Amino acid sequence: MSQTQVESSSSSVLGRIPQYTQVPETTHELDWADLATLDLSKFNELGGKEELAKQLHNAIEQIGFFYVVNFGLSQEEVDRQFAIGKEFFNLDTEEKLRYRADLENGGYNGYKPLGLREIAPGQFDNTEIYNIPKFTPQYERLHPTLIKDNWEEIEKFGRYMHDEVVGKLLVLFAIILELPEDYFLTKHRYSEKSDCHLRYMKYHARTPEVNAKLNNVWVKGHTDFGSMTLLFRQPVAALQVRTPQETWKYVKPYPASITVNIADSLSFLTNGYLKSSIHRVVAPPPDQAHLDRLGVLYFVRPEDDLELKTVNSPLLERLGLQKDAEGATLTAGEWVKARVAKNVNKTGQSAKEGAETEIIKGVKAKYYD
Repeated sequence: MSQTQVESSSSSVLGRIPQYTQVPETTHELDWADLATLDLSKFNELGGKEELAKQLHNAIEQIGFFYVVNFGLSQEEVDRQFAIGKEFFNLDTEEKLRYRADLENGGYNGYKPLGLREIAPGQFDNTEIYNIPKFTPQYERLHPTLIKDNWEEIEKFGRYMHDEVVGKLLVLFAIILELPEDYFLTKHRYSEKSDCHLRYMKYHARTPEVNAKLNNVWVKGHTDFGSMTLLFRQPVAALQVRTPQETWKYVKPYPASITVNIADSLSFLTNGYLKSSIHRVVAPPPDQAHLDRLGVLYFVRPEDDLELKTVNSPLLERLGLQKDAEGATLTAGEWVKARVAKNVNKTGQSAKEGAETEIIKGVKAKYYD
């Protein structure tokens, strides 16, 4: 059975997907992070890659978040993905659960229902997720009719993100580290097994009473598992990044942008030089508190069998970082699957500020309030 085949379902409601309109931004003055903006239209210009790499290099020495603009997709194309995601989450819960991801065993593809992670004593997460893996035969799986009916458009979007946006950013990181330009491209081949995926995500609005119990923190400070995470403009102000000064600043929904953050694998591969960005999600400001927060994201993961050892980089050599970190050597696939499985927490042991949790083979991850 091919990847685009689906189970028949009488509960699926078909029809034209309504046009998606982004909600207004908050009118509240928030403490916004000052992030660099990379114009990807410069990439193929003479000297353009080098200029962008220099700009990115300066940015990541401050904070591991940045924006990209002029990435080659129209707002209409982006909003179509938001529209598909919104309609998916409108499906009956019973229907969505037919495509549940095997989260307990480290599988992330498919549906994640509400309430699997404890984020405060007796309080669980408010997120629904639908992850669509690479569009290759080895990731064939069943999808709801809604997804199947829009498969060609979804695949075109996902492949474009990997080839035309992620690929350019991987080249820039290679230039920064003084490696061959295709170095990271050869570790992120689309044809090979890795857990890259397109994600539709929904944060359900909470009541003021519940937010108070959570100290207004919906998702505790954490790092992401792969190489990079790309988030399409999300106007509900809730994403915060932890600064080098250990303060939290909001990430502004910059017009027509993608917000990018560096994740664990690039940190492992550079012995911490590329820092996996710590970020969290908090309750939105009062004028957006009643809104659900819908997201479209692309998660970049290295090939599963890549050993997460320090790359042989002239830059890292000069900085004294050309050595492997202490502890066991993991593969990218091992790390991702172990972190996914650890994330499914119904034990009543919610992560505390600064708490380190062993993930696999003695390697730990830290969480922040």
